[in-house]
Amino acid sequence: MTTCGRRIAVRYLRLAPADRPITRVTLDMGRDQGDEPGAWAALTPDEARDLARLLLLHAGLAERAAPPHS
Repeated sequence: MTTCGRRIAVRYLRLAPADRPITRVTLDMGRDQGDEPGAWAALTPDEARDLARLLLLHAGLAERAAPPHS
């Protein structure tokens, strides 16, 4: 759960039409504590990897910019 109260769920989705299966990584950001709606996305494996790379990059930048703990 995030500090604003949202639950973030990451799941694997497989749709199996007869001619070719479709696989996605789903990202579901639920409602916050004020009951504001969340967002949902279905990503290809490459899109999910790109997002993961960017999240890790920006997490590192945020850690370096944070003031030291007392």
